[in-house]
Amino acid sequence: MKTALVSAPVLALPNFARPFAIETDASASGVGAVLTQDGHPLAYISRALGPKSRGLSTYEKEYMAVLLAVQQWRQYLQFAEFTTFTDQQSLVQLTDQRLHTPWQQKLFTKLLGLQYSIVYKPGTTNRATDALSRNSAPLSSCAAISAITPQWIHKVVHGYSSDSLTQAMIAKLLIDPAAVPQFTLRDGVLRYQNRI
Repeated sequence: MKTALVSAPVLALPNFARPFAIETDASASGVGAVLTQDGHPLAYISRALGPKSRGLSTYEKEYMAVLLAVQQWRQYLQFAEFTTFTDQQSLVQLTDQRLHTPWQQKLFTKLLGLQYSIVYKPGTTNRATDALSRNSAPLSSCAAISAITPQWIHKVVHGYSSDSLTQAMIAKLLIDPAAVPQFTLRDGVLRYQNRI
């Protein structure tokens, strides 16, 4: 067990003597990033894109993922050089590009003062952030609701079997829910004016 915990990709504490790296990715529905050090994850971030952001180009979404990560972890990144890995090849020349739109100019100011390099990493090798930025399950499968049922409710339901008056009421309510005034049967529990 000790070997598994030491070698598994569990979160580690930052070491400010070692360089930091960020891996980012964006998809149609969200952006994700991982802060790493020597290939070991330190922190994760994942955000869904709103309706306005979903209309942005792939370049702009990838740029937004980099900025989101830098904003989130600026306290780790501001004192030393760090590397950002992205699967958007055009971001590699970010510092050499001309900023044509006010959006690009505004976002680029958030990177000023930081020592960074952007490196292209193919999407197939960028698995962690790829998983963070995508919704792999369809929305309909995420509609489960869980509820806690106290143990005493099970004792109350079990007690119905020893009470003939309660058994008669339950039988009437099963046939006709309005047969006994002010009483209801919900989830196997007899209620009087919606109280157990």
